[in-house]
Amino acid sequence: MKLPPISPRWTILALLMLVLALVVRENLTKRPDKLYQLVNGQVEMCLSCHKDEKLDPAHGREVLGCSACHLGDPLAIEKKAAHKGIVMNPGDLRVVEKTCGVEGCHAQDVKKVKNSLMATNRGILATLLHYWGEAPDQNGDFSVEKLNKTGKTSLAIDYYRKLCATCHLWKEKGDLEGFFGEKGGGCSACHYVRPQAPQAIKPWETFFKFGQLKKKPHPLINKKVPMENCIRCHNRSGRVGTSFIGVYEGESYGTPYEKGSPSKKELPGDRFYLDLPSDIHHQKGMACIDCHTRDEIMGDGTNYPHYEKALEISCALCHVNPKEGKPGLTRKNKKLNNLEQTPEGKYLLIGKLSEKKHPLNPPKSGTCDYPGHKRMGCQSCHSSWIPQCYGCHAKRDMRETHLDKLTGKETPGWWEEGRSYLRYEKPMLAIWKDKIVTVTPGCQDFVTLIDKEGKAAGSFNSLTMAALSPHTTQKEGRTCADCHTSTKTVGLGEGTAWKEKGEWRFSGVDQGITTEAGPTPPLDGYVDINGKPLQKSARPDLRPFNKKELARILRVGQCLPCHKDYSDKIYTNYTPERKCPVFDEESGTTKR
Repeated sequence: MKLPPISPRWTILALLMLVLALVVRENLTKRPDKLYQLVNGQVEMCLSCHKDEKLDPAHGREVLGCSACHLGDPLAIEKKAAHKGIVMNPGDLRVVEKTCGVEGCHAQDVKKVKNSLMATNRGILATLLHYWGEAPDQNGDFSVEKLNKTGKTSLAIDYYRKLCATCHLWKEKGDLEGFFGEKGGGCSACHYVRPQAPQAIKPWETFFKFGQLKKKPHPLINKKVPMENCIRCHNRSGRVGTSFIGVYEGESYGTPYEKGSPSKKELPGDRFYLDLPSDIHHQKGMACIDCHTRDEIMGDGTNYPHYEKALEISCALCHVNPKEGKPGLTRKNKKLNNLEQTPEGKYLLIGKLSEKKHPLNPPKSGTCDYPGHKRMGCQSCHSSWIPQCYGCHAKRDMRETHLDKLTGKETPGWWEEGRSYLRYEKPMLAIWKDKIVTVTPGCQDFVTLIDKEGKAAGSFNSLTMAALSPHTTQKEGRTCADCHTSTKTVGLGEGTAWKEKGEWRFSGVDQGITTEAGPTPPLDGYVDINGKPLQKSARPDLRPFNKKELARILRVGQCLPCHKDYSDKIYTNYTPERKCPVFDEESGTTKR
């Protein structure tokens, strides 16, 4: 069908309407007052609107602009077009190859970070699956990234997804409410620093107050990672971050009460805390990054299965006997970059945040090198307390749903946790390879399963002790009695030990509990008096003291009422076979 010709009058009218629309649009369009360029001459029209953002000099707005980090269209002058494809968090590991990791910036670091334990959570996942009988060993090649891509799940992984998956670098910053939304964010998890944040006594208080600001200032990017960024994650599980600053998570009763109300000393997640002695390094003004190295934290590119494989530092890195070497060399033969030697030959550690100079003192002669303590690690003597969470009661109820922290979706199976009790005193000791170390309950799981009809669908127990450097180091070591007269310290648990007819006997306070899966050993008992392990160990080469070792340790405890410390001459050439001329060890009485 042939259309009738269009009248010239209508053509002119249409053109006039189009011109009018363009004129109106032009008048409504807010155009920049000038062409904005970076120092290298590149056009960056984002700066026409974003004029108040202030970053550090290396990432200054005049140097990088906005699009180098946040993407988008730097040539557009309208908000919608300019923000197309924009990313809020350039440090997010999902986009980091296009932002922080482009050539000329931090390309070499992306692979390292993605392979770091803080990104993969490999050790947590592999150990959990092994504890719960879903993996033959603890060395499985698991990662958060793989779980995100495959959607893989199981009983143990479902537990991880819903209760554990807020502490890894793949987590998106701001995806959850409150404190937990501040975690994660890839590179930003560590290098994201809040400017103009209100002052707070404790780091987590800053998080809450900052989140309440109506207009949040653009965060700074800083290579000098503050402790609050470390503590944001390291306040659960081993709790090394909070322990370092002297914060102990107590029972959830809010005691001691303050004027009839619960204590105001509260951690995120409805947890209360007590103030205990902070680590001596914290007391001296040191921060986490003063000791922990760049490759140790960000990764060196190797996909390590566990933290001890990635660990580079030890106490001997700074505190070394002059006869045995010089300070400053890590376990992987890398030199510290914040060490300085004075003209007099003394060594100083320079604080990376404070720039304060800390003298490095050698171990105390006559005590730290006592022959009978050759196997003792520094922490086993100098750690004054350690968080101990006994009995983790985990229940999954299939009648309800729970938020999967990896997908952000509700899925069937509500997990609920409770614990038997918490303690901090008398850090327990055990042997890892050839060293005496501090241990604490790793995961003492009592798992109960409820089906869709509300009926019991199974249960099992998995009790484990794990080695942990608690980050509660004190200048003074533990007393001799703390180890040689404490049944809890040697792994037997709280109770009484005595000698009868030449054999050691022990009666414990904790008798274990009765569960659906059967009775348990004492929760604070790692070993019995005959050297038989009562709980699993977190590593194949970690073990409690054996019968002979227990007898040797406890035997010294019988000497301490008279011979109190190293200075006593009887310890110069001490042997367990040496008989006491005054005290009858078998009867526990003094000879006449």
